[in-house]
Amino acid sequence: MAPTTRLLLVRHGETLANRDFRYIGNRDDMLTEQGCSQAEALAEALSILPVAAVYSSPRQRTHDTAQPIAERHHLPVQILSELVEGSFGAWEGLSRAEVLALGVEDERLLRAWEADPEMAPPGGESFAAIQRRVLAAVERLAQVHPDQTIVLVSHVGPIKVLLCSALGTSLSSLFQIFLDPATISVVDWRQPHPTVRLLNSHAHLGWSHARWMQ
Repeated sequence: MAPTTRLLLVRHGETLANRDFRYIGNRDDMLTEQGCSQAEALAEALSILPVAAVYSSPRQRTHDTAQPIAERHHLPVQILSELVEGSFGAWEGLSRAEVLALGVEDERLLRAWEADPEMAPPGGESFAAIQRRVLAAVERLAQVHPDQTIVLVSHVGPIKVLLCSALGTSLSSLFQIFLDPATISVVDWRQPHPTVRLLNSHAHLGWSHARWMQ
């Protein structure tokens, strides 16, 4: 049987921009006080698992989410640039409604971007490009960590494109997946067929903190 690498996919804790559903992209926003508390809850939840390594996107919000997890396992946080969020270019810092309000051309581009994974925001990165870099990194990590469990602390875009790949679905499906801040998704990565074990779990945060409950 092919070796399996269990991927614990963690979205970073809350930032202020997350509250307004803004396109953060490559901005280096900090965690809120609640985001820091979420990071501690993540660390507690994952402390019972046999984690071999903790990898993080280079952004501060992901590193600060990964640090408590790594400390519980007496491991360093290893920075992996491929886990960074995709760039939204000219739209960074804006909400979807604000992009639509910019004018006819931005509305056209936004709707094209939402329909075509090969399209990128103006000056940004397409979901197809994000998927290519993330999959290359995961395949490399699978060679380094056969039959081990590793934590990848990342962002909405990279986690969603990885889930689409594991599910064998089109990238256009990513708009049908919702990921809350500081949630856990689990993929058993093996070739030729990965298995999604868990998606958007916020059990460690409590039901009241799930956005769909509010």
